Amino acid sequence: MKHPQRNDNNKEKEKPRVYLKEEKRPIPTKYIVMDHLDKIGETAVYYGFAPTKSPAIEKADIEAAKGVIEDDFVDDETDSHGKLPLRVEEKIAIVRKYENEDWASRPQPVMFYLKDPCRGATKKPGCHRYADLEIVGASGPIAEATLIQAGRAMLAEEGYVDTRVEINSVGDRESMAKWSRDLTSYYRKNINEMTPECRQLFKEDPFLLLASRDEAAKALNVHAPRSMDFLSEESRRHLEEVLEYLETLKIPYAINNSLIGNRSYCTETIFVIMNGKAGSETTGTKNCEHLLGIGVRYNGLAKRLGMKRDIQGVGLSLTIKGNDQSLRDTVHRIKRPIASFVQLGTQSKLLSLEIVEKLRQAKIPLYLSLAKDRLGAQVGAIEKYHTPYVIVIGKKEAMDKTAIVRHVETYSQEIINIEKLPDYMKKMEKVYWKK
Repeated sequence: MKHPQRNDNNKEKEKPRVYLKEEKRPIPTKYIVMDHLDKIGETAVYYGFAPTKSPAIEKADIEAAKGVIEDDFVDDETDSHGKLPLRVEEKIAIVRKYENEDWASRPQPVMFYLKDPCRGATKKPGCHRYADLEIVGASGPIAEATLIQAGRAMLAEEGYVDTRVEINSVGDRESMAKWSRDLTSYYRKNINEMTPECRQLFKEDPFLLLASRDEAAKALNVHAPRSMDFLSEESRRHLEEVLEYLETLKIPYAINNSLIGNRSYCTETIFVIMNGKAGSETTGTKNCEHLLGIGVRYNGLAKRLGMKRDIQGVGLSLTIKGNDQSLRDTVHRIKRPIASFVQLGTQSKLLSLEIVEKLRQAKIPLYLSLAKDRLGAQVGAIEKYHTPYVIVIGKKEAMDKTAIVRHVETYSQEIINIEKLPDYMKKMEKVYWKK
């Protein structure tokens, strides 16, 4: 959870205060005042997303979007050929805000929750996007895993408890270039097998043919080159680690080779969260009642816009209709966390999202830095909050399914089974706020 009262204009690092033995650390207030937050967004806050005012889409963003793609949204009344309802102008506004407001100087990554569409976005028919989760400044696979886990938890609050994930990877720029060449060559060799409709799609863009739900196109695509066959070693490892998170979290998933997004700015992983069991043909805007969330990594967008440096970004747009309007009620304050969370090593990182979810269900908020790998970076990010407890998961704890809970003031610690951790922290929270 990010600290909401951060002053971005203050570049000076806060110096930790040293407390004498006889001097007690001041107890903060029990609640933190929040802006731009609704009830459904509370779930995102538990995963470290900070509620943020949606950036305004400027005229320059719209012009830039036209340079990337003419229309990155297809409504549910047209044949979308498998295209997903993405809005590139909103991603452009986010990247521009990151650059213009020097978000790179903040502790990375920057994680934020937008309860409203970007101001100035054109509302189009079809799915009703109602929330955005964005992680900017993180290249690691835990970013995708965090988005999926937090998104599914939010959808569960809405009543969608039987969700699954479809995922694909288009790799980096070099991977996509190789794949595009082979795919085009494959279609040319089989052009005599195409229907007139398929030929027209191929003429417009070979990737439209690849994503088409037309029966003739699907038959042709059975043996078409797949994006995964062209992934670089780094891209392949990234996807494998994302899938490892999903398996650890027991999230149902399937590889969907037809998820390709807009290759002008989409890179690496593309995923959708679906409602219902696997096996039914639901991907695409024609089945919007099944399509609940769309996630893309857009590492290549900043360079595409002419910016000097690349900006790592990945976001998830939730696209369900509001079943429970009370979830959009404004939330003015949340409980202040009494514990910080530190994970050490690959196995503990895999387990971390499961632990955060267990504590979220028990209404135990944490200060955490899941996307940071080094211990020093994690400690540096949380030490300024002066929480009375620190939860530590190392390699041994991950194997034993336990957690170390350290009491900061007394230096004492206890080893708690993960299943019992929520009840233990509830007890500690109750004791702390009675002081």
